Amino acid sequence: MFINQLDLTDFRSYSTLELPLNNNTHIFLGENGEGKTNIIEAVMFLALLSSHRTSTTTPLIKLGKERAYIRTKITEENRTISIEIEINNGRANRVKVNQNPVRSQREIAGIVKAICFSPEDLDLVRGDPSERRTFLDHLIVQKNPRLSAVITDFDRALKQRNSLLKARAPQSSLEPWDGHLINFGSELLAARLNMVESLIPYFQSSYNSISSKKKVGLGYKSSIEGATTNTESNRTLFTESLSKIRNQERERGLSLIGPHRDDLLLNLEDQPVKGYASHGESWSVALSLRLASFYLMRAEGAKPILILDDVFSELDERRRESLAKITQEAEQSLITVAVANDLPKDIVGERYLVTSGKVSKL
Repeated sequence: MFINQLDLTDFRSYSTLELPLNNNTHIFLGENGEGKTNIIEAVMFLALLSSHRTSTTTPLIKLGKERAYIRTKITEENRTISIEIEINNGRANRVKVNQNPVRSQREIAGIVKAICFSPEDLDLVRGDPSERRTFLDHLIVQKNPRLSAVITDFDRALKQRNSLLKARAPQSSLEPWDGHLINFGSELLAARLNMVESLIPYFQSSYNSISSKKKVGLGYKSSIEGATTNTESNRTLFTESLSKIRNQERERGLSLIGPHRDDLLLNLEDQPVKGYASHGESWSVALSLRLASFYLMRAEGAKPILILDDVFSELDERRRESLAKITQEAEQSLITVAVANDLPKDIVGERYLVTSGKVSKL
């Protein structure tokens, strides 16, 4: 799968952009702040149906404009699909597929698959558990688009339940939302545990390919003891656990158990990476998570777009060369760099200069 046309209107720094692409490596050169990452963000929006940089749509819309547009044509095997997303501030986005309106943005989930490496990936190791939960959820949605609705419904149930707990609402008001939290949370929990199991072999091999032969570990810490990859089993465990801490939740006005309290565990030689690993080792672990995601998707028949967003300047020569090799395996690669000298010598592709919201081919 690859993008053969990407057009932007009033998106971030771009008033208009018409960018033809192909199944090749594309290198975007330009100083920081000129708009390279905005192109990447548009592609990731197509894959994730949300920004990977911000939690709201407001920053995506050019200042002074009411809406932004992402239009693309995607080629997969022998068919071409056109997608248009109208990004609105404060109301639902509108989507067209092959010029036909669809009911919900969710209906295009899974059409575009992409794995993005960026300097912010270090937060996967050093940041809060929410960073790692988001990493898992984004990957889950790309693997199984149906679960996008489950995640959305879980978040809605959690928000409503927390509001009721904070307001000291009676149990009769809480019960329906207890059920929603348990049902959606149990399915999400099973999906996360399945994803972790699938990632483990690719995570270890990816780390060994870019760093030392140290043993790395990947696990999942659930707030629900005994959680499994079986949704029904999780429902039983979730229900029992919720009943045991009901009084504590009422006292604190907060939902204390569920997928929103969980964490992805990263270990290096049986020690937690956070606080134990060196800077270089932390980078290797973060890169290995992305690499594992890429290889897992390929193993399951997908051909994700590979995106390397200004990462080479952060890496030593060995890690640069290891990452460069992967571009040869991807059907389409998008790379951004501020300085051409940061590129490994083995990377070749079509080059573009990005300046002040304009893109010109070199």
